[in-house]
Amino acid sequence: MNLNKFCFLFAAILCLCIFSFSETQAQSNKLPPFRIMQSNGKVFKAEDLPFEKPILIIYFSPDCDDCVKFMDSLFKRIDAFNGTSVVLITYLSIGELTEFTNKYKINNFRNIYTGTEGSTNFIKNYYKMDGIPFAALYDKNGSIISSYCKNIPLNNMIASLKKLLHPNL
Repeated sequence: MNLNKFCFLFAAILCLCIFSFSETQAQSNKLPPFRIMQSNGKVFKAEDLPFEKPILIIYFSPDCDDCVKFMDSLFKRIDAFNGTSVVLITYLSIGELTEFTNKYKINNFRNIYTGTEGSTNFIKNYYKMDGIPFAALYDKNGSIISSYCKNIPLNNMIASLKKLLHPNL
């Protein structure tokens, strides 16, 4: 292979890598196109969400102590999330998800969607998570506002959410 062909091939591969990286980065600022299995056996997809309001995605495990503490504090202040679509995603089984939804009486909330991604790890990989609980807040257009991992500052999240819900205040 002569030097010109090598340089051309190297430049082409470099451009392809840069383009792929920028596409991945740009896409990671948008709501992931997730698919989760709900405890009723139905598949729920990102496009099923109502997009006229902010969206909060929380990735958790019902058997994780930090996740349980976070969920306990979240549900004590759940009224702050009215006007928001809240998606709770786990990787555990439907049975464990059902126990969780029963514990927090999630079926009483029309704006909360729960499901498992099972072993697909799509959400984990999308956010490149290194721990749980994880939360990502999106505006009504599906653009990310903030994300948190492990130690989720509930007060900060609620403040960000209030700014989205009431931008003129």
